[in-house]
Amino acid sequence: MKRFDWIRTWAAKGAAKGAAKGAAKGAAKGAARGAIRAAIVVAVFAPLSVAAADAVEAVKPSVYILNTSTGAPYTTPDRQGFLDMLVAEAFKRIGLKGEVALYAESKRALINANDDVDQGVAMRVQNLEKDHPNLVRVPERVIGNDFVAYSRNLDVVTDSWETLKPYAVTHIHGWVIFERNMPEGQLVTTVKEPAQMFAMLDKKRVDMVLYERWQGLQYAKDQGFVVHVHEPPLASVDMFMYVHKNHAHLVDPLASALKAMKADGAYQAIVEKTLTPLLPVRVAD
Repeated sequence: MKRFDWIRTWAAKGAAKGAAKGAAKGAAKGAARGAIRAAIVVAVFAPLSVAAADAVEAVKPSVYILNTSTGAPYTTPDRQGFLDMLVAEAFKRIGLKGEVALYAESKRALINANDDVDQGVAMRVQNLEKDHPNLVRVPERVIGNDFVAYSRNLDVVTDSWETLKPYAVTHIHGWVIFERNMPEGQLVTTVKEPAQMFAMLDKKRVDMVLYERWQGLQYAKDQGFVVHVHEPPLASVDMFMYVHKNHAHLVDPLASALKAMKADGAYQAIVEKTLTPLLPVRVAD
Protein backbone atom coordinates (compact mmCIF):
# COMPACT_ATOMS: atom_id res chain seq x y z
CA MET A 1 0.00 0.00 0.00
CA LYS A 2 1.25 3.51 -0.77
CA ARG A 3 0.95 4.63 2.84
CA PHE A 4 3.92 2.29 3.69
CA ASP A 5 6.17 3.32 0.77
CA TRP A 6 8.12 5.81 2.86
CA ILE A 7 8.74 3.13 5.51
CA ARG A 8 10.04 0.63 2.96
CA THR A 9 12.26 3.28 1.36
CA TRP A 10 13.66 4.36 4.71
CA ALA A 11 14.26 0.76 5.74
CA ALA A 12 16.02 -0.06 2.46
CA LYS A 13 18.31 2.91 2.86
CA GLY A 14 19.09 1.77 6.37
CA ALA A 15 19.97 -1.70 5.22
CA ALA A 16 22.16 -0.38 2.42
CA LYS A 17 23.92 2.03 4.75
CA GLY A 18 24.50 -0.72 7.24
CA ALA A 19 25.93 -2.97 4.58
CA ALA A 20 28.28 -0.23 3.39
CA LYS A 21 29.58 0.37 6.87
CA GLY A 22 29.89 -3.32 7.38
CA ALA A 23 32.34 -3.58 4.50
CA ALA A 24 34.99 -2.19 6.83
CA LYS A 25 33.84 -4.01 9.99
CA GLY A 26 32.18 -7.00 8.52
CA ALA A 27 29.59 -6.95 5.81
CA ALA A 28 27.41 -9.54 7.44
CA LYS A 29 27.34 -7.73 10.79
CA GLY A 30 26.52 -4.36 9.16
CA ALA A 31 23.76 -5.82 7.04
CA ALA A 32 22.27 -7.50 10.09
CA ARG A 33 22.18 -4.18 11.94
CA GLY A 34 20.48 -2.55 8.96
CA ALA A 35 17.91 -5.31 8.87
CA ILE A 36 17.22 -4.95 12.61
CA ARG A 37 16.84 -1.19 12.17
CA ALA A 38 14.35 -1.72 9.35
CA ALA A 39 12.34 -4.23 11.37
CA ILE A 40 12.12 -1.85 14.34
CA VAL A 41 10.94 1.01 12.12
CA VAL A 42 8.23 -1.10 10.49
CA ALA A 43 7.11 -2.49 13.85
CA VAL A 44 6.83 0.98 15.42
CA PHE A 45 5.57 3.17 12.60
CA ALA A 46 3.41 0.88 10.46
CA PRO A 47 0.65 0.52 13.09
CA LEU A 48 0.73 4.29 13.59
CA SER A 49 0.31 4.85 9.86
CA VAL A 50 -2.64 2.45 9.74
CA ALA A 51 -4.22 4.15 12.77
CA ALA A 52 -3.77 7.61 11.21
CA ALA A 53 -5.33 6.50 7.94
CA ASP A 54 -8.23 4.90 9.78
CA ALA A 55 -8.73 8.09 11.81
CA VAL A 56 -8.90 10.21 8.65
CA GLU A 57 -11.45 7.81 7.19
CA ALA A 58 -13.47 7.92 10.41
CA VAL A 59 -13.73 11.74 10.21
CA LYS A 60 -15.60 11.53 6.89
CA PRO A 61 -19.29 12.14 7.75
CA SER A 62 -21.90 9.59 6.80
CA VAL A 63 -24.25 12.55 6.26
CA TYR A 64 -23.04 16.06 5.38
CA ILE A 65 -24.99 18.66 7.33
CA LEU A 66 -25.44 22.16 5.91
CA ASN A 67 -27.23 24.44 8.34
CA THR A 68 -29.54 27.41 8.07
CA SER A 69 -31.70 29.61 10.27
CA THR A 70 -34.29 30.07 7.52
CA GLY A 71 -37.54 28.16 7.93
CA ALA A 72 -40.41 27.43 5.54
CA PRO A 73 -40.60 27.29 2.62
CA TYR A 74 -36.82 26.77 2.55
CA THR A 75 -36.77 24.08 5.22
CA THR A 76 -39.67 22.07 6.61
CA PRO A 77 -40.01 19.35 9.28
CA ASP A 78 -40.63 16.70 6.60
CA ARG A 79 -37.53 17.81 4.62
CA GLN A 80 -39.61 18.92 1.66
CA GLY A 81 -38.53 22.55 1.63
CA PHE A 82 -36.57 24.19 -1.17
CA LEU A 83 -33.18 23.87 0.55
CA ASP A 84 -33.98 20.41 1.89
CA MET A 85 -34.57 19.08 -1.60
CA LEU A 86 -31.81 21.08 -3.27
CA VAL A 87 -29.06 20.01 -0.85
CA ALA A 88 -30.17 16.38 -0.89
CA GLU A 89 -30.13 16.24 -4.69
CA ALA A 90 -26.81 18.07 -5.09
CA PHE A 91 -25.03 15.72 -2.69
CA LYS A 92 -26.72 12.68 -4.21
CA ARG A 93 -25.26 13.62 -7.58
CA ILE A 94 -21.73 13.50 -6.18
CA GLY A 95 -22.28 10.18 -4.43
CA LEU A 96 -22.87 11.52 -0.91
CA LYS A 97 -25.76 12.16 1.46
CA GLY A 98 -26.57 15.73 2.44
CA GLU A 99 -29.18 17.20 4.77
CA VAL A 100 -30.17 20.62 6.10
CA ALA A 101 -30.27 21.40 9.83
CA LEU A 102 -32.48 24.28 10.98
CA TYR A 103 -31.28 26.55 13.79
CA ALA A 104 -33.35 29.05 15.72
CA GLU A 105 -30.37 31.40 15.94
CA SER A 106 -28.41 32.53 12.89
CA LYS A 107 -25.29 33.25 14.98
CA ARG A 108 -25.16 29.73 16.41
CA ALA A 109 -25.59 28.23 12.94
CA LEU A 110 -22.58 30.17 11.64
CA ILE A 111 -20.43 29.27 14.65
CA ASN A 112 -21.14 25.58 14.22
CA ALA A 113 -20.42 25.70 10.50
CA ASN A 114 -17.19 27.63 11.02
CA ASP A 115 -16.10 25.10 13.68
CA ASP A 116 -16.99 22.06 11.51
CA VAL A 117 -19.68 20.91 13.94
CA ASP A 118 -21.82 21.07 10.82
CA GLN A 119 -20.08 20.70 7.50
CA GLY A 120 -21.28 24.00 6.04
CA VAL A 121 -24.19 26.36 5.48
CA ALA A 122 -26.98 25.87 2.99
CA MET A 123 -27.73 29.46 1.97
CA ARG A 124 -25.80 32.62 2.78
CA VAL A 125 -24.70 35.82 1.10
CA GLN A 126 -21.46 36.19 -0.84
CA ASN A 127 -18.23 37.12 1.01
CA LEU A 128 -19.25 35.31 4.19
CA GLU A 129 -15.70 33.95 4.35
CA LYS A 130 -14.35 37.39 5.25
CA ASP A 131 -15.73 37.05 8.78
CA HIS A 132 -15.75 33.24 8.86
CA PRO A 133 -12.41 32.17 7.33
CA ASN A 134 -13.01 28.44 7.73
CA LEU A 135 -15.90 28.53 5.24
CA VAL A 136 -15.40 28.07 1.50
CA ARG A 137 -18.08 29.24 -0.93
CA VAL A 138 -19.56 26.97 -3.58
CA PRO A 139 -19.54 29.42 -6.51
CA GLU A 140 -22.79 28.34 -8.17
CA ARG A 141 -25.77 30.42 -6.97
CA VAL A 142 -28.40 28.65 -4.88
CA ILE A 143 -31.12 31.29 -5.34
CA GLY A 144 -31.68 35.03 -5.50
CA ASN A 145 -33.45 36.29 -2.37
CA ASP A 146 -35.91 39.08 -3.19
CA PHE A 147 -36.57 41.58 -0.41
CA VAL A 148 -40.00 43.05 -0.99
CA ALA A 149 -42.74 45.17 0.55
CA TYR A 150 -46.13 43.72 1.50
CA SER A 151 -49.31 45.71 2.06
CA ARG A 152 -53.02 45.05 2.31
CA ASN A 153 -53.98 46.83 -0.90
CA LEU A 154 -51.71 49.81 -1.60
CA ASP A 155 -51.02 50.69 -5.24
CA VAL A 156 -47.29 51.43 -5.11
CA VAL A 157 -44.47 50.55 -7.50
CA THR A 158 -41.41 49.94 -5.30
CA ASP A 159 -38.73 50.84 -7.82
CA SER A 160 -36.65 52.65 -5.19
CA TRP A 161 -36.30 52.80 -1.43
CA GLU A 162 -37.67 56.35 -1.53
CA THR A 163 -41.09 55.01 -2.51
CA LEU A 164 -41.46 53.77 1.07
CA LYS A 165 -41.16 57.21 2.61
CA PRO A 166 -44.86 58.18 2.75
CA TYR A 167 -45.72 54.96 4.62
CA ALA A 168 -45.25 53.43 8.05
CA VAL A 169 -43.18 50.25 7.60
CA THR A 170 -41.93 47.41 9.77
CA HIS A 171 -39.12 44.88 9.46
CA ILE A 172 -37.23 42.42 11.65
CA HIS A 173 -34.53 43.94 13.85
CA GLY A 174 -31.06 43.12 12.56
CA TRP A 175 -31.95 42.67 8.90
CA VAL A 176 -29.14 44.79 7.53
CA ILE A 177 -30.54 44.97 3.99
CA PHE A 178 -33.40 47.08 5.35
CA GLU A 179 -31.57 48.95 8.10
CA ARG A 180 -28.95 50.29 5.70
CA ASN A 181 -31.41 51.48 3.08
CA MET A 182 -34.21 53.21 4.96
CA PRO A 183 -34.80 56.73 3.61
CA GLU A 184 -33.99 59.57 5.97
CA GLY A 185 -36.96 60.31 8.18
CA GLN A 186 -38.65 56.98 7.41
CA LEU A 187 -41.32 55.95 9.92
CA VAL A 188 -40.19 52.43 10.81
CA THR A 189 -40.87 49.93 13.58
CA THR A 190 -38.52 46.99 14.12
CA VAL A 191 -39.70 43.74 15.70
CA LYS A 192 -38.26 40.35 16.63
CA GLU A 193 -40.63 37.97 14.83
CA PRO A 194 -42.51 37.81 11.50
CA ALA A 195 -45.75 37.24 13.41
CA GLN A 196 -45.42 40.69 14.96
CA MET A 197 -45.01 42.35 11.56
CA PHE A 198 -48.04 40.76 9.98
CA ALA A 199 -50.15 41.31 13.10
CA MET A 200 -49.32 45.03 12.87
CA LEU A 201 -50.28 45.04 9.20
CA ASP A 202 -53.53 43.22 9.93
CA LYS A 203 -54.42 45.73 12.67
CA LYS A 204 -53.49 48.65 10.39
CA ARG A 205 -50.75 49.85 12.71
CA VAL A 206 -48.36 49.90 9.74
CA ASP A 207 -48.85 50.28 6.01
CA MET A 208 -46.13 47.90 4.82
CA VAL A 209 -44.19 44.84 5.94
CA LEU A 210 -40.64 44.47 4.61
CA TYR A 211 -39.53 40.86 4.30
CA GLU A 212 -38.04 38.22 2.02
CA ARG A 213 -40.45 37.19 -0.75
CA TRP A 214 -40.96 33.47 -0.15
CA GLN A 215 -40.92 33.51 3.64
CA GLY A 216 -43.49 36.31 3.62
CA LEU A 217 -45.77 34.48 1.22
CA GLN A 218 -45.46 31.31 3.31
CA TYR A 219 -46.36 33.13 6.50
CA ALA A 220 -49.33 34.89 4.90
CA LYS A 221 -50.59 31.57 3.56
CA ASP A 222 -50.21 29.79 6.90
CA GLN A 223 -52.06 32.58 8.73
CA GLY A 224 -54.73 33.12 6.09
CA PHE A 225 -53.68 36.73 5.43
CA VAL A 226 -54.42 38.35 2.09
CA VAL A 227 -51.42 40.47 1.15
CA HIS A 228 -50.22 42.34 -1.87
CA VAL A 229 -46.57 41.91 -2.88
CA HIS A 230 -45.11 45.06 -4.37
CA GLU A 231 -42.87 44.91 -7.40
CA PRO A 232 -40.10 45.23 -8.32
CA PRO A 233 -38.15 43.92 -5.31
CA LEU A 234 -36.47 46.60 -3.23
CA ALA A 235 -33.31 44.45 -3.40
CA SER A 236 -32.26 41.06 -4.69
CA VAL A 237 -29.27 39.22 -3.25
CA ASP A 238 -27.59 36.10 -4.61
CA MET A 239 -27.24 33.30 -2.06
CA PHE A 240 -24.68 30.48 -1.97
CA MET A 241 -23.75 27.26 -0.21
CA TYR A 242 -20.57 27.12 1.88
CA VAL A 243 -18.59 24.15 3.18
CA HIS A 244 -15.99 24.02 5.92
CA LYS A 245 -12.42 24.09 4.59
CA ASN A 246 -11.94 20.50 5.78
CA HIS A 247 -14.38 19.58 3.01
CA ALA A 248 -13.12 22.02 0.38
CA HIS A 249 -12.65 19.15 -2.06
CA LEU A 250 -16.46 19.14 -2.42
CA VAL A 251 -16.68 22.73 -3.69
CA ASP A 252 -16.15 22.04 -7.41
CA PRO A 253 -18.26 18.84 -7.51
CA LEU A 254 -21.15 20.61 -5.76
CA ALA A 255 -20.92 23.60 -8.12
CA SER A 256 -21.00 21.22 -11.08
CA ALA A 257 -23.97 19.36 -9.60
CA LEU A 258 -25.94 22.58 -9.16
CA LYS A 259 -25.17 23.65 -12.73
CA ALA A 260 -26.29 20.27 -14.03
CA MET A 261 -29.52 20.47 -12.01
CA LYS A 262 -30.32 23.82 -13.60
CA ALA A 263 -29.53 22.48 -17.07
CA ASP A 264 -31.58 19.28 -16.85
CA GLY A 265 -34.68 20.77 -15.18
CA ALA A 266 -34.21 19.28 -11.70
CA TYR A 267 -33.67 22.71 -10.14
CA GLN A 268 -36.82 24.16 -11.71
CA ALA A 269 -38.81 21.13 -10.61
CA ILE A 270 -37.81 21.83 -6.99
CA VAL A 271 -38.80 25.51 -7.39
CA GLU A 272 -42.20 24.53 -8.80
CA LYS A 273 -42.83 22.07 -5.98
CA THR A 274 -41.73 24.24 -3.06
CA LEU A 275 -42.01 27.93 -4.05
CA THR A 276 -44.31 28.44 -7.02
CA PRO A 277 -47.46 27.23 -5.17
CA LEU A 278 -47.10 30.23 -2.84
CA LEU A 279 -47.58 32.76 -5.62
CA PRO A 280 -50.95 34.53 -5.74
CA VAL A 281 -53.35 33.06 -8.28
CA ARG A 282 -53.73 35.40 -11.22
CA VAL A 283 -57.22 35.59 -12.69
CA ALA A 284 -57.34 36.05 -16.46
CA ASP A 285 -59.19 39.11 -17.75
